[in-house]
Amino acid sequence: MDNCERYAIYYAPPPGPLSDFGAAWLGWDAQAGRTVAHPDVPGLPAPVAELTQRPRKYGFHATLKPPFRLAPGRRGADLAEDVGLLAARLAPVRLQGLQLDRIGRFLALTPRGGVGPLAALAGAVVTGLDAHRAPLTADERARRRPDRLSPRQRANLDRWGYPFVLEEFRFHLTLAGPLDDAQARATRAALAPVLAPILPAPFDIAHICLFGEGADGRFRLIHRYALSG
Repeated sequence: MDNCERYAIYYAPPPGPLSDFGAAWLGWDAQAGRTVAHPDVPGLPAPVAELTQRPRKYGFHATLKPPFRLAPGRRGADLAEDVGLLAARLAPVRLQGLQLDRIGRFLALTPRGGVGPLAALAGAVVTGLDAHRAPLTADERARRRPDRLSPRQRANLDRWGYPFVLEEFRFHLTLAGPLDDAQARATRAALAPVLAPILPAPFDIAHICLFGEGADGRFRLIHRYALSG
């Protein structure tokens, strides 16, 4: 646990049809820590491996607290303990369901219905565990291209290490990208009938997950924590 390059707090679907599809679609099962064969999905504009290259290493997930290095003096075991304490104080969230959506140049699953409780959950994770996060280096900050961010996003970057948190947060489980318009339309059309029977309605977020990045650059599930507040 203490030899991870970075850590992150994610939502990852529990074992079941959606989790199984996400792992196969990306070609990386972060919960088992192994590569898996891509599914055969007719009508795609490119091979699955090409469409999913960018999100593959993270596993099938939605980000709550983005990847970070541990602060000096902090240990992975300390972080794991505090994630558990936080999860015990946070209540599960129920949403109407999930839908296939486009976010910029990426395809993702996004929630249907009101997201106020979900945004509050994500905010509590970002702020409640931030003592474990090492400050950004100059190079890390520069990679976020702060000149292209809004004032609020730059403030988030400097305070929380990532621009798209708190008011800028949008929950999503990334499936593919970056894609051009034609690729996005074709991929969405091909995936829609495959996903329709396995998208949950309602959609419950009952756990948060601690992930760690290995020396190979891939993220793996370390522990799943029930939300019991």
